[in-house]
Amino acid sequence: MLRFYISLFFLFVVSIGYAKTQNNDTIEKFGIRAGVDLNKIIKSATSEDYKGLSINADIRIKESLYIFSELGNEEKKINTYYLNSNIKGTYLKVGLNFKLNNDIRSENIVYSGFNIGYSNFEQTINNFTIYNTNSSTWGEATSYDSIALSKLNALWFEFVFGLKTEIFNNLFLGFELQLKSVVKQKIKNDISNFYIPGFNRTYDSSKLGAGFNYTISYLIPVVKK
Repeated sequence: MLRFYISLFFLFVVSIGYAKTQNNDTIEKFGIRAGVDLNKIIKSATSEDYKGLSINADIRIKESLYIFSELGNEEKKINTYYLNSNIKGTYLKVGLNFKLNNDIRSENIVYSGFNIGYSNFEQTINNFTIYNTNSSTWGEATSYDSIALSKLNALWFEFVFGLKTEIFNNLFLGFELQLKSVVKQKIKNDISNFYIPGFNRTYDSSKLGAGFNYTISYLIPVVKK
């Protein structure tokens, strides 16, 4: 699996170099660029503990300003020594991306921006292990009583940095890094949300999270100059 990601990374780097040699990256276009997250598709195909799919789109409203949105769903199984849990739900992200490279006519972009994300989801605790403080030996106690937690939600903010390169006319490969922070989340029965669709894994000690994606997208030109 690691070899696959390394190969994909080098393919992406080569694609950038190839795209720079094409003339079509200097056509000034305004339109809707729609695509999918390849990372979620790859994880769904290679992992028994994950299923997910997301579609995303951006629209160029000014020379260096894009409106971005993403809609997706995820199912995640967490299976550790202390916990077995299933989480599934949907999410929506909207935000702004700002083009950083100087050539305003180029369709190959390096960008940074921010998104606001919101998720509705449910979490089922199949079994869990805790330290039994009532035991004379303070041993572990495992509960197999299922706990279903529904109508959960979360709101978060994320900073993003990424790039998109045109490998063929109007067809783009992209890579993006995300730094996230939970603003608000709903919990029930004092049980933490172990995973938030669209946000990723959560941690008791911090509201911060991180993520990344690989995307392939197609630009539907509305205006050409």
